[in-house]
Amino acid sequence: MPIFAVHYTYAGTTVAGRDQHRPEHRQWLTGNLEQRALLSSGPYLDGSGALLLWRAEDADTLAEILTADPFAREGLIEAVRITEWLPIMGALAE
Repeated sequence: MPIFAVHYTYAGTTVAGRDQHRPEHRQWLTGNLEQRALLSSGPYLDGSGALLLWRAEDADTLAEILTADPFAREGLIEAVRITEWLPIMGALAE
């Protein structure tokens, strides 16, 4: 199944909302990890966004999945970029 890199971009104006909804966001992420759809995720240290690595059938399917993220539902993500990624070496290479 293809792997996708998802880049979330955050605005400084959404910090309080993200802080408020982070527990629910992380619970949603954990559920996707348990289903083995989400491979890894984490924020950029400068606060500008986050990187999430996913397995999905295609980009459109993944885009639909991402709408269930509490951060997305609450309008806390400024932009989302979904890019199919082909790991050649390392832990995720097949």
